[in-house]
Amino acid sequence: MIKEVKDFLENLKDKKVAFVGMGVANVPCAKWLAENGVTVYACDGKDKEFIGEDICRELEELGVHFSLGKNYLDVLPDMDLVFRSHGILPFQNKWIGECIERGQKVTTEMEIFFKLCPAKIIAVTGSNGKTTTTTLIFKMLEAEGNRVFLGGNIGKALMPELENITENDIAVVELSSFQLLTMGNMVNKPDVAVVTNIESTHLDHHISLDEYVDAKRNILIYQNSNQKTILNADCDYSIGGKVYHDMRFDVRGKLSEFSIQHKVANGAYMKENGDIVYNDNGIETVVMNKDDIIIPGMHNVENYCTAITAVWGMVKPKTMKSVAQSFGGVEHRIEFVREYHGVKYYNDSIATSPSRVVSGLKAFNREIIMICGGSDKGNDFCEMVPYILKYVKLLVLNGATANRIYDAVTSDKNYKNSSIKIMKTETMEEALMLAKENAESGDIVSLCPACPAFDQFKTFEYRGRKFKELVNGFGE
Repeated sequence: MIKEVKDFLENLKDKKVAFVGMGVANVPCAKWLAENGVTVYACDGKDKEFIGEDICRELEELGVHFSLGKNYLDVLPDMDLVFRSHGILPFQNKWIGECIERGQKVTTEMEIFFKLCPAKIIAVTGSNGKTTTTTLIFKMLEAEGNRVFLGGNIGKALMPELENITENDIAVVELSSFQLLTMGNMVNKPDVAVVTNIESTHLDHHISLDEYVDAKRNILIYQNSNQKTILNADCDYSIGGKVYHDMRFDVRGKLSEFSIQHKVANGAYMKENGDIVYNDNGIETVVMNKDDIIIPGMHNVENYCTAITAVWGMVKPKTMKSVAQSFGGVEHRIEFVREYHGVKYYNDSIATSPSRVVSGLKAFNREIIMICGGSDKGNDFCEMVPYILKYVKLLVLNGATANRIYDAVTSDKNYKNSSIKIMKTETMEEALMLAKENAESGDIVSLCPACPAFDQFKTFEYRGRKFKELVNGFGE
């Protein structure tokens, strides 16, 4: 453990630390601090059943105090340090301002990690493709023999790993706009910053689209001239007819780009014959062909171009190709679950936006049965409607957005001439049963929500795992 981490833990020994929102990041962080002798309070508006009885029991055994339910914030005035969950945005929660007015520090797991991490950090953000790209970078670096730590928005807290990470390691971190919002002037800027793309999303949480884009921009504007920025040459940053200030003008380090549409001066791109080439200022190296990539869809070719650009100089091309020929994809992203009575079932629970649904439908490139719907984050569903009408034979809608998606599809000018059948029900479980009852041998059934899971599940991971549990429970 490096001195800075030891000092951080030692300085908290006589302090009271609260974690607000006991999700996938705060739970292991609270456990870590408690294990190191810090007085910890777990605060959440939900009860122990929602958090998880086993999790709560483990925390209690470590001496963690609980403040749950309606008055869960009442303990905050007595705290010295407060960790907010990444999903709790500072400008929309009055209690955060009240803590600051009292002189209390409010932070997040990622802010502390960036401050104290001694290793090289590769950070990935964007509207789509973050998880697959982050995983590919991790896989390539690991296959090259590096000791790599993976975490952030991908579902693993990295702050507890600070006691194990050294300056010789590499941390690969996925960052959401919620995490980046308060990560301005990062103490330990990312050595490599990746922005996969930008589109209009998360408008149910952000005050405005400008706030969302500015949060993403935080990943690169504090870099220095020796660090590297990866941007999408195919993304013009045009959202809803408004062209935002191009992030290329914000780059402080060395700019590289990736593309699946045309040649780039410095970075990975795909040629017309399908070869993925890295252009190092005029010196071109063929890394692989798109057919070497076993996970389907052109969006995954784009993800590989992104990852190749990020790790260039750290990973040999033959290692990158080997990963492409063996990596079967991340959990919840067009993940094959099983074949039952001739019907193939796929879990695409991570497709929480219309553009991700479009990518999934294009990847199948045939008519499927699609399970769609979830909580409402303000997305415009119209962009996916033409692809639904082209690639979906049965659309089973559920959840809080079922009616909105139904209206978007049925109001399209091409709906009446399509052969699509639409069914609506309340829950994802009921939607799966309807899909199963209507599927025939040779069909594909895919969970493609286009929405977050919060109306029925804790996260999209919980939704995806429940879907797989149900599908695997069909019997022989």
